[in-house]
Amino acid sequence: MGLKTFEEIDLEGKKVIARFDFNVPIRNGEILDSTRIDFALPTIKALLEKNISKLIMMSHLGRPDGQIKPELSLEPIATYLAEKLGTEVYLSESATDSGIKTLLNLGHIKIVLLENLRFHSEETSGDNEFAQTLAQYADIYINDAFGVSHRKHSSVYQITEYFRPNQRFAGLLLQKEILALEKVMNKPEKPFICVLGGAKVKDKIKTIEKLLVKADNLLIGGAMAYPFLKAKGFKVGNSLCSHKDVELAKTILQRDKGKKIILPIDHIIAKEPNAEAETLDNIQIQDGFSGFDIGPKTIDKYSEILKSGKTIFWNGPMGLFENKNFANGTNSIAKIISETNSFSVVGGGDSVNAINKSGFSDQISHVSTGGGASLEYIEEGSLPAVQILKYTH
Repeated sequence: MGLKTFEEIDLEGKKVIARFDFNVPIRNGEILDSTRIDFALPTIKALLEKNISKLIMMSHLGRPDGQIKPELSLEPIATYLAEKLGTEVYLSESATDSGIKTLLNLGHIKIVLLENLRFHSEETSGDNEFAQTLAQYADIYINDAFGVSHRKHSSVYQITEYFRPNQRFAGLLLQKEILALEKVMNKPEKPFICVLGGAKVKDKIKTIEKLLVKADNLLIGGAMAYPFLKAKGFKVGNSLCSHKDVELAKTILQRDKGKKIILPIDHIIAKEPNAEAETLDNIQIQDGFSGFDIGPKTIDKYSEILKSGKTIFWNGPMGLFENKNFANGTNSIAKIISETNSFSVVGGGDSVNAINKSGFSDQISHVSTGGGASLEYIEEGSLPAVQILKYTH
């Protein structure tokens, strides 16, 4: 069962509106990481090769909350795309600008990028009228924005109502994302090892519960490890650890009949993030110190388990990797996974930043563009904006 893509469809002379996820970090008009744009290029190029008459691209950037914020304009993205595609990309004044239809009737214009969708509050509220306005620009709709497909936003969800089933399709990146996650969740080759780090337990409770059934081992790191250690009766010092997370961790550990959850056995600690880092050759963290990374013995232990893996899913860094003093755990895990012969998926967000920084992203089977979307797919088995595109047999 696969998603309907546009590859077999005759699109000659058609106007195509496509939703991408160009939500990339930009500082002073400079794109800091173009990964998400680069991953969208195969879909864009494939559409242009089909001799379509117009390509209308849409995306959001940041969280302007319905306000026009010049620093969140898609102008740097339009410039970058024009360079990569070797053709002019016209940026509209807004996503609903009255001049867009005129622009689309000009023969020499091939590609239009609509200004930031989230300059309109209607985008995130799932407004039908806004969706209909967007839909009126084109004959065909493509969703290639995996990173927002867990949201019921106008440009990925409501918009599909205005296209018949044979006029709405998945882009190549969306298809690739779903196929990778299906492979991980439906028929993972065993041993199936999951590495979970990063945020609070409550943010990933459903993911952990789902993976506890599917995986052979769950290796826990990052801030998430400390509530589990505390739940087992270990001291965690001043490490990030809410009462609710500890209670959730206790519940999960009680359900872990197969002892699949593996926790850190040593740590990199400090009195605060900018203080001097120390290696603690012990599970117990003394008062006044916090854990900010997994220690060398934990890296060795996790390494041995990962080397046996045939399928690996990783979401969330092993420590405060933005600080070089606490980046070794995350970088080591990235290197270990890249050296295995497994089918490996890195699930979005901070994990992707970490894998890109480590330089091993080329050796990972699939690097996802959506952290929240990856986790929701694992939890629910589908995503609202993917489901609505309709599967075909």
